[in-house]
Amino acid sequence: MMKILKLNAISPVADEVFKGYEYSESVPDPDGIMLRSFAMHEYPLGESLLAVARAGAGVNNIPVEKCTEQGIVVFNTPGANANAVKELVLCELFLGGRKIVDGANWAQTLKGKENISKLVEKGKGQFVGQEITGKKLGVIGLGAIGAMVANAALALGMEVLGYDPFLSVKSAWMIDRRVEFTADLSNVFRSCDFITVHVPLTPDTRGMFNRKTIETCKDGVVVINNSRGELVVSEDMVQAVESGKVSRYITDFPDETLLGKENILCVPHLGASTPEAEDNCAYMAAKQLTDYLENGNIVNSVNYPAVSMPRNSAARVCVHHKNIKEILSKILAVVSSQGINVANMQDQSKGEYAYLMLDLDDVPSDACLSLIRGIAGVLRVRKI
Repeated sequence: MMKILKLNAISPVADEVFKGYEYSESVPDPDGIMLRSFAMHEYPLGESLLAVARAGAGVNNIPVEKCTEQGIVVFNTPGANANAVKELVLCELFLGGRKIVDGANWAQTLKGKENISKLVEKGKGQFVGQEITGKKLGVIGLGAIGAMVANAALALGMEVLGYDPFLSVKSAWMIDRRVEFTADLSNVFRSCDFITVHVPLTPDTRGMFNRKTIETCKDGVVVINNSRGELVVSEDMVQAVESGKVSRYITDFPDETLLGKENILCVPHLGASTPEAEDNCAYMAAKQLTDYLENGNIVNSVNYPAVSMPRNSAARVCVHHKNIKEILSKILAVVSSQGINVANMQDQSKGEYAYLMLDLDDVPSDACLSLIRGIAGVLRVRKI
């Protein structure tokens, strides 16, 4: 029986997927790990561990590079929480244009006073805002969430300018043809009244909103960040808000610099905090994990390429290896030397690493697998 360790509370929908597995918070020597926000960087990666599945999109809490070096596949669930985040962004568009939170908080101070209706009429002028209809929204990152936000904003009467140098074909098909595209990020900063960002945190995107880039924005721009706090240099954003360059900054990632500042609205990481999103993420992560453990198929991995094949042979051998010259021919030579025919195969690479699936007409011996493991550049060999 394969074992799955649960490092966070996971939606019960995963329980059904893991029937037939040992699945709990205290499983020793697990084959797989399910988690949400648990910080794994100091967590020991045992020899039995084959895969880690994150019920969510971000994997900053997982030592991805270390996992890759050990042939451990890291899965995430892109798009599973997209609708929940999209709805939060739409809410924040309205909150960015209208001083709804400020006005509601002020209204609470009127409790116990006389002539509340008169006080409301007298005081409401301080909370005048702007409509979003007819304004231009810049969407940085047009993956599952960005595409949904772009389409919804169009339906609300906004103009939409999208930027994504890595736009996938799948996402492109999802996006309304009325969305305007730009290959130059500076066009988004320069021309948009509202900007929402939906990109992962990488060395290239860290601090993308900083003093220099913010200075190029339209005066009074509203900035919305539901991706990662580190995409924005908080100190620079506070200065921009205080100067009026940014009329409002709304983020799902509060920090000490941002809290308590006027015209900065910090939301307590509510992007995917709906039962629907949690169910979708848990189910998707569990299905991907079990498909890999049982069949070797990789779908939605952040560190290994997508490889998937139907099973119709006597045995399947999965090999994680470095993406180097002649290694594939060496592996196949070992298989051939054992008199075993390859019925089907796929070998795909992702950067410096690659993944090979071999469907064989005969079950390979342990000696055959040991020979493959002995090839320089081979990281892990598994017979299913």
